[in-house]
Amino acid sequence: MKLRLDESELVACVGCGLCLPHCPTYRVTGDELTSPRGRIAAMLAVSENRATVDATFHQSMDTCIQCRACEAACPSGVQFGHLMEDTRRAQAPERPWPRRVIETIAYRGVLPRRRVLAGLTRLTAVAQRARLVPKRFGLPLLPLRSPAPLVSDPAPDAFLFTGCVMDAWQRDTHRAALRVMRATGARVGLPDPGADCCGALHIHAGRHDDAVRLATRVMRAFPGTAPIVVDSAGCGAALLDYGRLLGTPEAVAFSERVVDFSSFVRDRGVTTRPGGPTVVVQDPCHLRHVQKTHLAVGEILGAAYDVRVTADDGLCCGAGGAFSVFEPDLSNAVRDRKVAALRSAAGTDQFIVASANPGCAMHLAAAGLDVRHPAELLEDRLGPD
Repeated sequence: MKLRLDESELVACVGCGLCLPHCPTYRVTGDELTSPRGRIAAMLAVSENRATVDATFHQSMDTCIQCRACEAACPSGVQFGHLMEDTRRAQAPERPWPRRVIETIAYRGVLPRRRVLAGLTRLTAVAQRARLVPKRFGLPLLPLRSPAPLVSDPAPDAFLFTGCVMDAWQRDTHRAALRVMRATGARVGLPDPGADCCGALHIHAGRHDDAVRLATRVMRAFPGTAPIVVDSAGCGAALLDYGRLLGTPEAVAFSERVVDFSSFVRDRGVTTRPGGPTVVVQDPCHLRHVQKTHLAVGEILGAAYDVRVTADDGLCCGAGGAFSVFEPDLSNAVRDRKVAALRSAAGTDQFIVASANPGCAMHLAAAGLDVRHPAELLEDRLGPD
């Protein structure tokens, strides 16, 4: 296995350790190999041929949630997310064959194919009603029939990105986002065919070529120059990085059109009714550490709800895309800390968790919390149409 890492990014780490308290896996394990500093040291040793790739190396990399909290804390500006994505790209062909088969089916055969995903969604919905799907998976109750399609406005001045799993499993969140965006006065359009998946999970898994193909399709699905609003933190972070992923001026220009839902609503303004219950905001990592727009969530909800924030400096919830599937024990241990922080923020009050990322929402719901998207919470407090 050959690591092809950006040397300037790799040597930027000075080993100060300021990232350690911000790394969710290090906080759980206390093991240097599960810290950003330890992982970078392992990458550097392999790159300089001072160490070989072995099971310990793979475990060190596989246990990274890719939350990128270390980047926010790093005084040297180490681009750890880039390093991990490039390392995963090198790891992908080295995976055990059963995992490679599963990933190929999921990433090529299901996520980018709307009809296949819709069919599997209906099968899962039947299994849910037969009580064959454990509640610990945190899946929302899926519809037996495809939800009513979303409707695009004529002559839109903004688009809503719909994506794959979120459109299949949480289309009502998109519906709420559309209603709130329209309440700001926006005319909202939907993408042309081809925007079925942004490739975020593919990038996390090291499937670089698949991610490039999907990014190219997504860009073609949004003609013009209107803003592209994204109500999934992970998808938004992926779309914003298309410039680096594709390395073309067109991709850079596309990424400059991408804006998070909460930021869009905050900037345009919307009228809501006050008096809502207590809401504790959970900052998805890719909204806080990558997009750096997490404060907009509390700002748009503040006029309608009693908004609380956690005192854990945005600690990861442990979802991490497919991380909770492949590393369930570590993922749940990280989640336990997040749940404690959310409950502490609410005090003795009954509360709702506001989460702007579908993976985080499902992972926290599996722990027994009432989790809703900011778009749904805002829709509940809109005035009469």
